[in-house]
Amino acid sequence: MNINKFTFIDLFAGIGGIRLGVEANDGRCVFTSEWDQYAQKTYYANFGEKPHGDITQISTDDIPDHDLLTAGFPCQPFSIMGDGLGFSDTRGTLFFDIERIIRDKQPHMLLLENVKRLKSHDKGRTLAVIKKILTDLGYHLHIKVLNALDFGLPQKRERIFIIGFKKNYDFRFPSHSLLTRQLTLEDILEDDDTLDDKWFASDYITEKRKQSVEHKTVFYPSVWHENKGGNISVLPFSCALRAGASFNYLLVNGKRRLTSREQLRLQGFPDDFIVCGPETQIRKQTGNSVAVPVIVAIVAQMKKAIAKGEIPEHERLATNQLPLFDGAFDE
Repeated sequence: MNINKFTFIDLFAGIGGIRLGVEANDGRCVFTSEWDQYAQKTYYANFGEKPHGDITQISTDDIPDHDLLTAGFPCQPFSIMGDGLGFSDTRGTLFFDIERIIRDKQPHMLLLENVKRLKSHDKGRTLAVIKKILTDLGYHLHIKVLNALDFGLPQKRERIFIIGFKKNYDFRFPSHSLLTRQLTLEDILEDDDTLDDKWFASDYITEKRKQSVEHKTVFYPSVWHENKGGNISVLPFSCALRAGASFNYLLVNGKRRLTSREQLRLQGFPDDFIVCGPETQIRKQTGNSVAVPVIVAIVAQMKKAIAKGEIPEHERLATNQLPLFDGAFDE
């Protein structure tokens, strides 16, 4: 494998956020799967390729060999059989399709992304199942929750990343972005005077927001975040974009919603990136996507680790590294 010219596949691809991050590190995409029709249109508009559809219906014979498998896979319930970790039964879940592709194709590297709560889902048993499956398939794993706020974006977005290698490399998760500087809301937000009225909340909602922050410190620009309990926080960044959230849970300066372009910027997409579909679908696409600078930094570290070569056995033991987990899993 030429680490400066490696191939990858993009599973559960969404609109291609992971692809952008891997391509920034000289990766070449050889296969994509995404079932959502609107995400497929956006993907085609930007990459000139229509993703294959439902991964559960795709044979591994139809998937090219590749060096890196990437997947922002949905978190579904896992059942565990037997005592302790026991044996997993992933049939009926989408992780099963990742498992069968890895088993048949044996890529050298894995990059899996999921929501932070995967770490505690079913009291940690779900992640334990995933770890057991991947280690049984021969991968050395590195697992950590990273926040987009630490990678140059004004969005608090915590996601868990599972990195796997066929060999035992000295991989270290990045701690910051490769961007030259931290972006702020001033860099992200569009001018109110240029926006259509559709982006502005009603007078009723605006007044209600003002009343809720009467005894709080208010500054501008800011994003006013309403949590599930109805509490409003005035923040110098956006909370995580969510696919199915209320259109009003994030309001710029307490009076308008984030535009489609602003949402893409918060995820680190370039301004020439095209999104397709009605606004509800665009919110879903951006909310389901990844923070691109985080992917860029992770893959850069993966390349760096491989370039240094596998850790000799005596050095691994000398540094108290475990055979399968190197301490990057931040329990």
